[in-house]
Amino acid sequence: MNDGDDHHIPSLQLQKLKVVSALGRGAKGVVFLVQTESGELLALKAILRHSIDKNKGNGNSDDSEYRRVCFEQEVLKCFRHPLLPKLHGVVVTEKIVGYAIDYCPGRDLNSLRKKQTEKMFSDDITRFYAAELVLALEYLHSLGIVYRDLKPENVMIQENGHLMLVDFDLSTKLCSAKTPESPPIVEPVPKSGPVKKKNVAAFYRCCSSGISPEDTVSVPPAELGANSRTSTSESDSVEKSNSFVGTEEYVAPEIILGTGHDFAVDCWCLGVVLYEMLYGTTPFRGSNRKETFHRILKKSPELVGEPTALRDLIGKLLEKDPKQRISLEKVKVHDFFKGVDWNLILRIQRPPCIPVRPEDKGIEGNKGIDVEDFVHEIFKAVEEEKEEENKDSEKKSNDESRNNGVWVEEQNYPTRGDNFLSF
Repeated sequence: MNDGDDHHIPSLQLQKLKVVSALGRGAKGVVFLVQTESGELLALKAILRHSIDKNKGNGNSDDSEYRRVCFEQEVLKCFRHPLLPKLHGVVVTEKIVGYAIDYCPGRDLNSLRKKQTEKMFSDDITRFYAAELVLALEYLHSLGIVYRDLKPENVMIQENGHLMLVDFDLSTKLCSAKTPESPPIVEPVPKSGPVKKKNVAAFYRCCSSGISPEDTVSVPPAELGANSRTSTSESDSVEKSNSFVGTEEYVAPEIILGTGHDFAVDCWCLGVVLYEMLYGTTPFRGSNRKETFHRILKKSPELVGEPTALRDLIGKLLEKDPKQRISLEKVKVHDFFKGVDWNLILRIQRPPCIPVRPEDKGIEGNKGIDVEDFVHEIFKAVEEEKEEENKDSEKKSNDESRNNGVWVEEQNYPTRGDNFLSF
C-alpha cells in the first residue's frame, strides 16, 4: 500500500512511556493508556510476539495473526483523515510488539448509547454519528480498504466529540482499478470551541442535542483495533475476499455463505449499527452463533414503529443480496440525510458529546503495571481457556455435523475456538 509521502513512524521505547492504566483487551492484545515524555496521551496496543511469530509462516493467509498485525500497522501509517487514527510510534521488545495511536477520552459509541435515557439515540444524534461513519467508510473504500468489523465498540469518541474508527486487523485491501494510487488527504477537524450557530443549524441541530459530557475519565475496553469508489452494483467487477471474519452479530450474509465479499459488507454493518442506535439491540441476535447466523441469512429485520426515513435506510442497508444493497454513494442522498451539508460535518465544533479529558496533573502513572508481564499473564490464561473450549466445541461439532446438523448447505460455521472475533 502506498503511504503517500513515506511518512516516517518513530520507534518508541517502552521504558520511556508512563503507563497510566490498562484500558481493555481483545483476542490477541491489550490496550494501555500511556503518556510520553512530552506529556502526550496515547493508546498503546500491545500484542504478544509469540502469537505473531508462530503464524509468520502463514503470512500469505488472510487470517494469519502475522498478516493482520502487518496490515494494521501499514494502513495506520497511510491514514490522513480526522475520523481515523494516526500512528504515533511502534514498540518492539522480546515479548511484545505494539503501536501507539490517538487516545480517545470519550469511550466508545456503545457506552455513550447506554448512557441515554432509554439506551437509544434520537434521530438527530443518530444522523450526526451515521454521517461521520459514512465519511470514514467512504475514505477507507477510496483506498481500496474494506473495514469488515464496524460495530459500536470500534467507534471511539475523540476529545473534540467527533468519531474515530479503530481496530483494522480484520480489514483487507481489494485491488480495484478505481482505487487512487495515493491516499487523499482530508483536512483535520478543528478543536472543540465555542458553538458556531450557523454551522449547527446547517446540520439539523445535531450539535445541540443535549448529551451530557462524561462525569468520569475512565475508558472502557478499546478494541485496537464509499463515496464508495465502487458501488455495490459494480461488485462483480471488483476483486472479492473469501475470508470468514467479523463479529457474529454484525457479519454480512455473504461472509457467512462464503460467496466472496467486497465493500458492500461495510454497508451491511452500518445498517446493523444504525438499527442498534435506534432500538438499543442488534437485529439478528440469537441464543447462540448458529441461530444468529441463521437469522442473518433468513430473517428480515423487525423495523418496529411508524415508517420513517431512518427505518427505510436501515432496511435498504440490511438487504441480504449485496448487489441490491444500497451503496454509500446512495446513502448520502437518502431522505434520512436530506438537507445535510456533507462538507460541513467535519467542521462542526460542538458535536453531541464533548468528553471530559483527564487533567494532566491528575495522571501519575501506575508503576505497578509491567506491560510485558501484564499482556503475557492475560493471554496465557486466555489460551488455556481457549484450548478447553476447542476440545468441547470440536466434540459438539462432530456430533452435530453429520449432514443433519449442517445449517448452511456445504458451509461449516466456525466454532468458538476459531479466530473469528477481532482484535
